[in-house]
Amino acid sequence: MIRRPDREVPTPVAATNNRLNLHPDVLKLGLVSFLTDLSSEMIFSVFAIFVTTVAGASTALLGLIEGLADFSASSLNYVAGWLSDRSGERKVFTLAGYAFSTLAKTILLVSTSIAGLGTFRVVERLGKGFRGPPRDAWLSSIADAQTRGFSFGVHKALDKAGAVMGPLVAYALLSWLGESAEGYRTLFWVAFVPAVLSVVVLTFVKDRPGARHERERIGRNWHALSPGFKRSLVPAGVFALAYYSLGFLLLKAHEVGFGVKNIVLLYALFNLTCVIAAPLVGWLGDRVGRSRIVVLGYALYGALNLGAVFVSSRWEVITLFAVYGLFFAIDESQSKAFIADIEPERRATAIGIYNFVTGALYLPASLAAGALWLVAPRFAFALAAALSLVAIVVFGVLRPATQTRSTIASRRAR
Repeated sequence: MIRRPDREVPTPVAATNNRLNLHPDVLKLGLVSFLTDLSSEMIFSVFAIFVTTVAGASTALLGLIEGLADFSASSLNYVAGWLSDRSGERKVFTLAGYAFSTLAKTILLVSTSIAGLGTFRVVERLGKGFRGPPRDAWLSSIADAQTRGFSFGVHKALDKAGAVMGPLVAYALLSWLGESAEGYRTLFWVAFVPAVLSVVVLTFVKDRPGARHERERIGRNWHALSPGFKRSLVPAGVFALAYYSLGFLLLKAHEVGFGVKNIVLLYALFNLTCVIAAPLVGWLGDRVGRSRIVVLGYALYGALNLGAVFVSSRWEVITLFAVYGLFFAIDESQSKAFIADIEPERRATAIGIYNFVTGALYLPASLAAGALWLVAPRFAFALAAALSLVAIVVFGVLRPATQTRSTIASRRAR
């Protein structure tokens, strides 16, 4: 029996010999994410309207479905990461997550009842939660340390490109077929195709297994994580409390005077900015250090919320959405690259815990923002700005990226 290496095998230099200086598998995993997001966003861009106007659900029921979907997206992160690190497997769990989400979309092909729609939304998000940590750990092992931030940035850019394309394809289809039950059913069939293709492409990507921790129980798994990673959860948790739903920024745009169609364009601007910025901030992080980029993300979010307190013109709102896209590029890609840097041995577990902790705190963040919005919208933005500043201070005090050589040596000796 061939014994797996205790360490992940470094990426050969020749494998990254291309114009972008990226391993080809980074682009393949990006293509998988692009196809999946193209499929999902075709559906999600019309889901709320379909549920309430065609299926006849109330907005309260829609809120319940969306709340359960958000919870399910983060509920399996820790378990998926632990299973991946325990077995050393990356591809099998990633493939299972993508396949699970694809199978969930078959529900829409056979049932468009309220129960069927709710089941689809929750089950599809379960697949997302299960695939995230092993996929990000897989991606971090493919990319060498010198280009890790850029690799995560390119992957996120391809992922968000699917989010830009999906609503546009859905708009084109419904414009051609009409907003009827039959038109939506055809859209669901079309959306199923790229979902299947994403699974097919993934099967051809070569696995990059990690070190096995076969006898490590889930509790022991937590204790074995690096002190630096555990410290990083504190500022990340504080910042998550400031991270309200994007919907509040959309409401601010409407308050300033943007119509519904123009708000859709603002959402597209946010996504497009993220696509352009993600590789650039990754490249910058590889050169100036990931910690500085993470803090820059906190600062940008605080600044845009402070701006939201005072904005009164359309061009100011447009600027806010562009800044939000830049922030999102940092938060969604470089935070994972940062975790891969400070937790090299149990990356899937660390990313899973990070996703679970921050995902659990997003709900009270949005609830607090909603309550403050009823008093005065500016209070919600002011709280987010203040918490962003607190997160920066906590990050500076705890310095999660700092580890002594003796700490690392003692962990390896266990």
